[in-house]
This record gives sequence, C-alpha cells and structure tokens, in this order.
Amino acid sequence: MKQSSMKKIGNFYELEVAKDLIDSKYFNQDLAPTKVSERTWSKVNIAALWVGMAICVPTYTLGSILTAYFGLSVLEALFTILLANIIVLIPLTLNAFAGTKYGIPFPILLRSSFGTLGSNVPCLIRGLVACGWFGIQTMFGGLAIHLLLSELSTSWASLAGVGEVLGFFIFWVLNIGIVLKGSESIKWLETLSAPLLLAVGFGLIFWASDKVSYTEIIMTPANRPEEAGLASYFFAGLTAMVGFWATLSLNIPDFSRYAKSQKDQIVGQIIGLPLTMFFFAALGVVLTSASYTLFGETISDPITLISKIESPFWVVIAMVLIIIATLSTNTAANVVSPTNDFQNIAPKQINHTRGVMLTGLVGLGLMSWELLKKLNWIESDVSVEAMYSNWLLGYSSLLGPIAGIMIVDYFLIKKQHLDIPALYSDQEQSPSINYAGFIAFFIPVTLTIIALTFDVLIWFYNYGWFTGAFSGAMLYYLIASASTHPAINAQPEKA
Repeated sequence: MKQSSMKKIGNFYELEVAKDLIDSKYFNQDLAPTKVSERTWSKVNIAALWVGMAICVPTYTLGSILTAYFGLSVLEALFTILLANIIVLIPLTLNAFAGTKYGIPFPILLRSSFGTLGSNVPCLIRGLVACGWFGIQTMFGGLAIHLLLSELSTSWASLAGVGEVLGFFIFWVLNIGIVLKGSESIKWLETLSAPLLLAVGFGLIFWASDKVSYTEIIMTPANRPEEAGLASYFFAGLTAMVGFWATLSLNIPDFSRYAKSQKDQIVGQIIGLPLTMFFFAALGVVLTSASYTLFGETISDPITLISKIESPFWVVIAMVLIIIATLSTNTAANVVSPTNDFQNIAPKQINHTRGVMLTGLVGLGLMSWELLKKLNWIESDVSVEAMYSNWLLGYSSLLGPIAGIMIVDYFLIKKQHLDIPALYSDQEQSPSINYAGFIAFFIPVTLTIIALTFDVLIWFYNYGWFTGAFSGAMLYYLIASASTHPAINAQPEKA
C-alpha cells in the first residue's frame, strides 16, 4: 500500500496524502497541511492581521491597567507595552517557522513535543482561554451594536440591558459566520479592516487634540508608594503585557501556514505588532485621562466614550468601525485557534464547522453570567474588565512553558526536520504521549501552584511567562536529549 510522504517544493514541503493517513483517527482535511498553492499571505496581509487583532477594546485599556493595577507612570506604562511586544515577537516568529515551512497548524506542531494524543492538554489550555476572550470581545461587539442601533432608533434605546444582550447574539452570529467561510474570508476581513482601524485611531487623536494636553498626560506620575522601587512593578507589568499575546505566540502556526515565505511572516509581524499595540494603547491612555475633563467621569473603554460624543453621525460611523475592529480581532485571535484545538480531540468527528460552533457555544457559556446580569436575572460584582485583567498574569504562567517547549523541540531537538506523516499517524512511529513535554510542562506549573498556595517563590508566579518559558525550555532540552525514542529526536526529511 502506498504510504503518505512529503514532497519538497522550493523552500516548502507539501504532504502527499495516501490511504494510511486518510484512515488514521488523527487526520482530517481541515488539519492537513496547506498546499503550496494555498500559501498566499504576503507580508502586507500578515501585518494587516496584526493591525486587525491589536486594535481592540482590551488593547485600549492596557495603559490604564498598568497605571492603575501595576503602579507605573504613563511614560513607564507605554514603554512597558512597547518592550513587551518586541519581546513577544521572538516566540511569535520562532513558532511560526514550522507552520510556514510545512503548512501545519498549531495542534499538529504540538504533537511533536507532546504526542499525538498528549497534544490535547496544551491545546485545550490554549483553546479554553481563547473561548473566554471570544466571549469578552463578543460582549464588547454586542455593546457597540446596541449603541449603534440606539442612535438610529429610540425604541431600541429603550431596551437597555435587553438590547445589549440582543446585540451580543447579533455579533455572535456575524463572527461565527465569517469564520465558517474559511481562511480567505479572514484574510479579506483583516486586510480591509486594517486601514479603517488606523483611521479611527488617528481620528480620535485629532478629536481630542484641542481638548487635552498630551504633555501633561505623558508626564502623569506613578501611583505607587514613593519609597517603592521601579523594578518589581515594571517586571510584573512587563510579564502581564507579554502574557497579552502569549496565546498567539503558541498558535501562530494557524496563520503562518498560509504565508508565502519565512520572510513574509517575519517582516509582516515586525511591521504589524509592536507599533500598532503601542499606538492604540497610547491612545487609550490619552483618552482615558481626557475623559474626566470632557465628561466629568473616567471612562476606560472607547465604546462608552464614543457614545457620549454629541454627534449622532460620528457616533454611528465610529460604532460601525468598532464593530469591524472587534470582528477582526475576535475572528483571528479567538476563534481560529480553538476551532483547530477542538478538532484535534477527535479529527474524524469534529471538522472545521463543528469546531467553530463548539468555540461559539463555549464562549457563550463563559459569558452567560454577564448576559444574565444585563437581563437583571442575577447579581454579581465580577466585572468583565477585572476578568480579563486578572487573566493576563495567571494564564501567562501556564502558556510560558508551552512556548519554551515548542521552540526547543523544533529548533534544538528536531533541528527543523519534522516527520509530518508520523504526526498524523496512529502507528507506533509517533508516540501518543511524549512524556518529556509533560514533565517539562508540569514542573513549572507545579512551582507556580506552590508559589500561590504557600506564598513562597512568589517571584516565580509574578514573572510567570518568563520563568515558565525558560524553565520549561531547559527541562525539555535535557529530558528530550537523553531520550532514546526515535520519534523524539531529529528526523531526516525525505524530499
């Protein structure tokens, strides 16, 4: 019987699928490597992807989170955001390499370091947090739809919380519909939305320019105790900001598998991520500071701020653009990954469509408490903002080790040579569980739990992404290097 094999085309590899993989329980067409003809995303498309993901409500609030929760001055907060996004480019570009070379998505790359079955553990850790973010972003998108329709109809405005819940479900259907159409619709949405979103940002800066003093805002001092040093506050804030995109630093192969070349994915990410994040976070700091002068209250999210502008025309235009912004962020950052992650559990039973619907339903479930609050059916003191700001640090401590393990596995253990057919096979040449990956993952996680439970080694948790990534990487290298299993060490490619 003919066996599946890899064919080299230029700098790419393409999988020629035979009956052995078609019959494998670990294979379906949606998780299969992309064909070379499908790798059409240029550096412009990838930069647009990052612009579309970075310009969103949570990014807008990052500066305020750093000043309010982490005790940094405005200038320190902006520098921290810029530095964090330069740092996070390292795992982003490195983990993107395998996706570009082989056309494989995130769950399949994880099979190399955690095993064909074991990969489901880190997949679900990544997927569930994405579902939570999907619900949060859908809440913001639904609010924008509600405010847009309220400007157009007094009857809709009278619905109040019920209108916000209806807006949530309208946005939910729009978002799920886009992802169901596949990668080309995502590429189209991100490329279209990028210039519009930048225009909104510059428009808001222009609108506020005669109402606030940028110099005074930038020089706003820190609210930490005067005797406190900068270092501990700065590194805690830096860890949280790295944690903001720690999720994407894992599943970037879900997008880089469509890139035209390694140069396109690297240059596109360098152009699209750090400056966009810095720009929109800076805008958030400026307008949040200006909001008290303008409206007599501090308003930390752009949707509520824009709704207070006394011009129905501009409110409608801005809300439409915010809806597009939230769609572009949610689609790429929070739906694509869990869709692939859920498929990885049972590829023969869960295809792309079912993965998308599962993502939507889990996201809906995670936000159900907030929807019930808006309907006045329950009472809760937990805010959406507190929910996602607390996630930044907590989840980064789980994702750091996974990032370190993936990078070491591909570059140092496998030396950029993957046996792709084995990653889809249910035969013995690919282990169902790679214990090296699990040991290297669970030791840093255990240290984090000990730090939180017994209030010792608290620095290990506070700097969770960094401590986790470096310790996970070193442990995996030591254990995998000592392994005698042929599938865990470097595999020669067959062109």
